[in-house]
Amino acid sequence: MKIYGVALLSFCFLLGKLLGTLLGKIIDVNGDVGGVGFAMLLLILINAWVNKKGGLEIETKEGILFWSGMYIPIIIAMAATQNVKAALSGGPVAIVAGSVVTLSAFYIVPLLSRIGRGQTKTDKDE
Repeated sequence: MKIYGVALLSFCFLLGKLLGTLLGKIIDVNGDVGGVGFAMLLLILINAWVNKKGGLEIETKEGILFWSGMYIPIIIAMAATQNVKAALSGGPVAIVAGSVVTLSAFYIVPLLSRIGRGQTKTDKDE
């Protein structure tokens, strides 16, 4: 049932926004700091945990996977609405932080793809 995917997405989004707002208050920034990223990580972790438990019906798993796939375009749309001019005028910290995260992703994604490749079974292995 796709409704479970919507519920999971909503839960992750709201909790991520809450964490991002709390982080913003901790570092004295008036706004959300990384809330959408927190939400994405929560969605991935909860989805992996639910799949590991194995207690869901196939329709429910498909609903969660569908909304997991829809989440990335939603994040891109939300990130596009953020105020880039304010971030750039805020000083070099925003540029350095963004650059570090982007460069880290270039190194982490290939590493994660290599780790995942070794665990899948094909018909030839059997």
